[in-house]
Amino acid sequence: MSIRLIALDLDGTLLDEQKQLPERNKRALKACIEQGIYVVPCTGRIAIGIPEIIRELPGVRYAVTVNGGTLVDMEEQRILDEKLISPQIVLEIYDLLKEYHVMCDAYIQGDGFSERYCFEHMDEYGIPEVVQKLVRQTRTPIDDMRSYIHDRNCMVDKLNLFFSDKEERSQIRRKLEERGDVLVSSSFPYNLEVNALGASKGEGLMRLAEILGLKREETMAFGDGENDLSMIGRAGIMVAMNNGVEELKKMADYIAPDNGDAGVAQIIEKIVLA
Repeated sequence: MSIRLIALDLDGTLLDEQKQLPERNKRALKACIEQGIYVVPCTGRIAIGIPEIIRELPGVRYAVTVNGGTLVDMEEQRILDEKLISPQIVLEIYDLLKEYHVMCDAYIQGDGFSERYCFEHMDEYGIPEVVQKLVRQTRTPIDDMRSYIHDRNCMVDKLNLFFSDKEERSQIRRKLEERGDVLVSSSFPYNLEVNALGASKGEGLMRLAEILGLKREETMAFGDGENDLSMIGRAGIMVAMNNGVEELKKMADYIAPDNGDAGVAQIIEKIVLA
């Protein structure tokens, strides 16, 4: 069965280490689009965090954002489906975090928000400069995030937590997973990502495939991180990056060269475009 949808993680997969799109990857995506294949960014980012060079590629219309929490039609600027975290759960998580040194960002209705102190002191939370640049571009500083969410009683797309202390990260992960009412994943060694139940990249990919009338066997997915496990596990053809986590590589059908070597394009050229 031919591939009709290619799902692509961004950081560590489609993008290089400087968060840029290699020219060879760009050419491969354009060739797929010309063949009528859906090219779908599947990312922990919000839609506006998807690099402009990708969003503006003619034919890149749909995106699975915030780890599957929101399916977006970027052409019509509308949400196709979403699974959000209730404000009560979010407030309880903020109360849990107050004992720890952690930066907790919230994505709300497609926008990103950071507490002002954290936003202005990102070096304290183990965030590399290249990621700090992305945060500055996609977050609005708020004086008190907990009060902001409490006062608006708003549903939350995703929480993104940053840590400088790995032990604190492990402790919080255990406590969050013990709750049983959220999904916890990670895309970097220094972060945790908190989603609503049912909001995973794999579930998001399958929900989008159903909306588009596609079968699982007609999908192909690329990823490198822990938050890509569900997506790689559900796709018809599973591709892990060589720079990815070992668990992902063990389950994949193919191992692509590193993201810095345009590994996505090399596999697409070999399997799809050949």
